[in-house]
Amino acid sequence: MKALASSATPAGAWRCEIKFDGYRALAVLDGGEVALWSRNRKRFDADYPEIVAALRRLRCRDAILDGEIVALDEQGRSRFQLLQGRDLGDRPPLRYYLFDLPRLDGEDLTALPIEERQARLAKLLTKAAPPLLLSPVFDTEPAALLAAVREQGLEGIIAKRPGSTYESGRRSGAWLKCKVQAEQEFVIGGFTPPQGSRSRFGAILVGYHERGRLLYAGKVGTGFDQRALGELHARFMGLRGAGCPFANLPMETRSRFGRGMPASEMRRVTWLRPELVAQVRFSEWTQDGLLRQPVYLGLRADKPAHEVRRE
Repeated sequence: MKALASSATPAGAWRCEIKFDGYRALAVLDGGEVALWSRNRKRFDADYPEIVAALRRLRCRDAILDGEIVALDEQGRSRFQLLQGRDLGDRPPLRYYLFDLPRLDGEDLTALPIEERQARLAKLLTKAAPPLLLSPVFDTEPAALLAAVREQGLEGIIAKRPGSTYESGRRSGAWLKCKVQAEQEFVIGGFTPPQGSRSRFGAILVGYHERGRLLYAGKVGTGFDQRALGELHARFMGLRGAGCPFANLPMETRSRFGRGMPASEMRRVTWLRPELVAQVRFSEWTQDGLLRQPVYLGLRADKPAHEVRRE
């Protein structure tokens, strides 16, 4: 089940949770076998053996659990960049926050109200320990929790309608995501040459899909350390394409926040097949439909490029 992005917090009584900044993952338990699946049906088992081992210790015949795999900073906050570092050899604390239970011991629970599913999940996790954790539910107004989340430097909240069922694969609006900072996935379609002391490349060109077309959303030139520059450039070399993948380029517009992507600048771009997905934080969308002050956070391995839309 997917959460619908909302620019405003809903009013009234909602079941509120923290929005974690990591990889969404379904855990499928069947006897002694455990499989971790990403949103694009990629197996995560080999990447997170400590989570697999903890799931094997749960007392059930079979189950499907829904949650988010995160890496924590020194203050205990989930940070997507730390997951990227873990993939490259760093070892920050890892947690699997669980928030739903679509199946347990041969019973399909998707038609049950969320309160009952989460009660059964809490019972299943009674004797569990880190890295498995139950995602807490806050009995408060969504706006109040969002304000608290902002003070703590977290990404946002998830508000879930009381009594809602588990709608697999859908973004019905029964679950809403409200973010403190603008952040989402974008498809990488090219890169510019390096300038000054920068090596490998200068900036990446990113976009999103709309009605079958890939639309340009701007250049991202910050957020890269030397390791990221090297890792990305190596990936780019195998994805070089014959031409521009963005349907709305060239873009000759100019504004006080910069300019689009004119034909003269496009000649300096190395175009890529649009297969890689980057997580990007930014301050806002400009009137021209471009990102303002974008910062690269890392590559996403859990979302296919063709699913990336503007939130």
